[in-house]
Amino acid sequence: MHWIDPDSLPEAAGLFERFILNPHGEVDGFVMKDRQAAVLVHTPPHMDGELTRHLSPGDKVRVRGVRPRGAELLAAIAVTTASGWQIIDEGPDPDRKHPKVKHEPMTADGTVQMSLFGPKGELRGALLSDGTVLRIGPKEAEQVAALLAPGAKLAARGDGIQTSHGRVIHALEVGPDPARLKPVRKPKDKKPKHEDDARAA
Repeated sequence: MHWIDPDSLPEAAGLFERFILNPHGEVDGFVMKDRQAAVLVHTPPHMDGELTRHLSPGDKVRVRGVRPRGAELLAAIAVTTASGWQIIDEGPDPDRKHPKVKHEPMTADGTVQMSLFGPKGELRGALLSDGTVLRIGPKEAEQVAALLAPGAKLAARGDGIQTSHGRVIHALEVGPDPARLKPVRKPKDKKPKHEDDARAA
């Protein structure tokens, strides 16, 4: 059970548009449209089954959640469907594992519709205008943040999965177009300054 009481949180409402997938092909969020703009809602993967059973494009949906600093994101604690069915984050089953799926080489090329974030507001990829979800680790994403911003041109190559809810690519190379792809690399950890000073002494 989540430690936050969902009834204590403000509620946002809109129309369900589409699911967002993680690199394993599981639903870990969705996009809903309110009166002003599209809203990215993060949901933990263990809510995948209930969300996909009870939400369809165009449905009215209400969300109680928290907004992390510095990210256009609503991290859901509870989701209520048009029929009044409430899906609450009760935490994962202790034995739950990611599904075993076969990844295939995939490419993408388009315009970023929305930046994607993890539950704490960390940049984790982008949703392209054709519906393709691109996923990148948070440290790697920081290095290519400009390419993941809404309106940016983005091309990618990596390992992907096609599901009934769309396709997701774990990006291994990214660039502004297919001719300028560069490998996605985790930045090297910087050594504390005092270590360098000690060696110089």
